Amino acid sequence: MWGKRFGIVLTFVLAGCGLAKEEGSIQVSSYSYDFAVSPDNWEADFSDFPSGVDDSSFYELKFAYTNRPASVGGEKSYMLSGNNHSDDLFMFMKKKITSLAPNTDYTVVFDVELATNAVKGSYGVGGAPGEGVFLKAGASGMEPKKVIDGNTYAFNLDKGNQANAGVMSTVLGNIAAPEGTKDYVLITRTNASSNVAPFIARTNQDGEIWLFVGTDSGFEGITTVYYTKVSVVFSAVVK
Repeated sequence: MWGKRFGIVLTFVLAGCGLAKEEGSIQVSSYSYDFAVSPDNWEADFSDFPSGVDDSSFYELKFAYTNRPASVGGEKSYMLSGNNHSDDLFMFMKKKITSLAPNTDYTVVFDVELATNAVKGSYGVGGAPGEGVFLKAGASGMEPKKVIDGNTYAFNLDKGNQANAGVMSTVLGNIAAPEGTKDYVLITRTNASSNVAPFIARTNQDGEIWLFVGTDSGFEGITTVYYTKVSVVFSAVVK
């Protein structure tokens, strides 16, 4: 199923460009990460919460490369969890990609699979545990990381806020599981749609770009997700 979806994404990128050969050639690079097979050196962090000495404990921030719940197979995955007391917690993973063309704009298509137990239609403080938690993906020539801004750990890139995309991110949807779900289930979110504006990111002078995937939460409670797969397609036009 995953391979089929990835093929559809690739076809969309190629067909969507629609350039004649004399106008330029399309360069496509694709990366697929199956965390059941390998951790692939992704890193995790958290932002948008107070920077006091005990705040990370109060927010119950957790990250681990660990087994996903048995209801979704029990294989390895990346687990991120936090208690969103600030009504704005961002829990993210990141990875650097190399060997792309330097100083080049790429259209980027993401496919992200994760396990969630936030049932659609549920209620919560500040927002719903499913519909109030937004899955974002982004890319930048700069490394994404948390930085101290006053008394807050802020995200250093423009990711937008909750349902709104930023200059360096796109909103893939929310993390709501289907109604009637009793345990963790797998969901897939993507920006491969003709109804979504293309997301464009630029590499740095060394041909590097950083990917990030994370949840931007308006739900004031505990959110725990297990990332199982991430696939990314870069498409550039060379004159």
